[in-house]
Amino acid sequence: MPDFDKNRYAPILKEKMSAESYRKLTALENLKLFDFVGEYVELCKPDSVYMCDDSDTDAEYLKRNALKLGEEKKLAKEGHTVHYDGYEDQGRAPGATKNLISKELIPLMEALLPKEREEGLAEVRQIMDGIMKGKEAIVKLSCEAPSGGPFAIGCAQMTDSFYVCHSEELLYRRGYEHFRRMKDKERFFRFVHSAGRLDERGNSIDLDKRRIYQDLEDFIVLSTNNQYAGNSVGLKKHAMRLAIKLSGMEGWLCEHMFVMSVQDEKKGRSTIFCGAFPSACGKTSTAMLPGEKIIGDDIAYFRNIDGEFRAANVENGIFGIIKDVNPDDDPLIFKTLQTPGKEIIFSNVLTGPDNNPYWLGMGIDPPKKGRNFSGEWHEGKKDADGNQIPFAHSNARYTLRLGYLENIDSSYNDPNGVPVRGVVYGGRDSDTSAPIEESPDWKSGIILKACTLESETTSATIGKEGVLAPQPMANLDFISYPIGQYITNNIRFVEGIKEVPPIFAVNYFLRDQNGRFLTGKIDKKVWMHWAERRIHNELDAHRTPLGYIPIYEDLREMFRDILDQEFSRELYEELFKFRIDAWIAKISRAVRFYHRTAPDCPQEYYDTWKSTVEKLEGLKGRFGKFIAPGAYSE
Repeated sequence: MPDFDKNRYAPILKEKMSAESYRKLTALENLKLFDFVGEYVELCKPDSVYMCDDSDTDAEYLKRNALKLGEEKKLAKEGHTVHYDGYEDQGRAPGATKNLISKELIPLMEALLPKEREEGLAEVRQIMDGIMKGKEAIVKLSCEAPSGGPFAIGCAQMTDSFYVCHSEELLYRRGYEHFRRMKDKERFFRFVHSAGRLDERGNSIDLDKRRIYQDLEDFIVLSTNNQYAGNSVGLKKHAMRLAIKLSGMEGWLCEHMFVMSVQDEKKGRSTIFCGAFPSACGKTSTAMLPGEKIIGDDIAYFRNIDGEFRAANVENGIFGIIKDVNPDDDPLIFKTLQTPGKEIIFSNVLTGPDNNPYWLGMGIDPPKKGRNFSGEWHEGKKDADGNQIPFAHSNARYTLRLGYLENIDSSYNDPNGVPVRGVVYGGRDSDTSAPIEESPDWKSGIILKACTLESETTSATIGKEGVLAPQPMANLDFISYPIGQYITNNIRFVEGIKEVPPIFAVNYFLRDQNGRFLTGKIDKKVWMHWAERRIHNELDAHRTPLGYIPIYEDLREMFRDILDQEFSRELYEELFKFRIDAWIAKISRAVRFYHRTAPDCPQEYYDTWKSTVEKLEGLKGRFGKFIAPGAYSE
């Protein structure tokens, strides 16, 4: 055991920590952890430091102090609390978020929020000097993925926000005992967060000094002057960026994917899918399909274990957008959010006079007044610029444990993960991609489907509808090493896999000429069951220039069996016709994007995109603009 009492940080830690907290820290026999805590206590200068273990007593301490300090407030239902972020601190802050990397890598990562490492560290450490004065700092240890297996990664968070620690208590597995058992005492992620100076409402004041700097060389994230959980809860997307970098170094994958299982009750069969979707493209609604089971809704680690493609859910909870969660569209989550006795944190919703939460798209008329992210609110209230303030924020959230959900798959806590049988990439466009198409093989699925993924914005987002934004792998915001290398690592990952999962591309947002959606919200259940039956070699398919699509008679039967609906041939022909010009334009946009943002992208991928466009151009002579389902053959 290291002699911690002779360590340079021992005097300041003994001064700031109780004897019990100091004992808990040193009992882990982890010199790197001790130095981490000491270094940032010395820099941030909190009045005291509390060290958490895995006990329920410490978990209760976090929640009790979040309430005592006003970071959360009790709601009407037992166990429910509400947290409010500042008016201008309601979402991720791209301008303040930087990946700290060495100078020579910056030209390869211009699209990935780069900043020269030494310059960034000097800047943020200056901001952090004394930032925790007058506060208690908390050190909380967590584990990403279930402890005891090959996926697990320890995480150490130091913060002056009890709300942040309470959120991590719900979202992640407790990690003190994981740190005790770790064979490699130096392999863990580190996070330091401070909300900084607070106003009379308890919100961060110095937003001009808001920083979320991710040191990709030393695997540490330094976050200052913010409270929104996407910026302050280190184990969320910050840890994801660190894990993507680490996975690229070690030969596994960290992906922005759900993990769920499609259930065939007649055959007693459960089939695991992972899926990546950009925001507002159907990720959560697919992961939470009625009748299926969820393992995780947001982030997955992939490993080759004895030739098997296996995935683990990184998280233990959901930090979900609450807008449009209602009894019709998300019945299971809505029911959970209405259940007393569940420990749930609501953020940036309206708290009504009845002390219940209300949110946009809830399906229930909200009160005319209450409290929200702007303070005391009433209908018609305007901000300083004269804009009407909605009763709840469009990025309002809920935080809860996965285990609360009725449809949780029992394997979500398996330390060895689950065997993946299918991978789904979902985009959003109104006039190009079919509702579902299976790629011929893994490599073409990555290059032609995952790499060309796009999301089409709506007027509610930016004031103009139909703007297509590139979203390669649904992971652009979080890729933390050069994009070309990242794509190559995804392609190479399946080398040595005995049974490579097929890749399916889905799109739930095709529209007719009048702008109406061609499919219903629940139709995705049929698409997923078609994919499940394809995996088990139970269905044939029609060939397309880029893969395989369903046969009409199979879908007609499945719509009747699964949804008790009729599915017309006319609709089928419209949904599944291959749109040649649209696909040529889509691939061409991708090529321009990679030329602009991925200087390390291999020529092989450009050759594939070029030959595909040439092939499609040639097909126009045979078919015109569209290829009817079943008409194509090579």
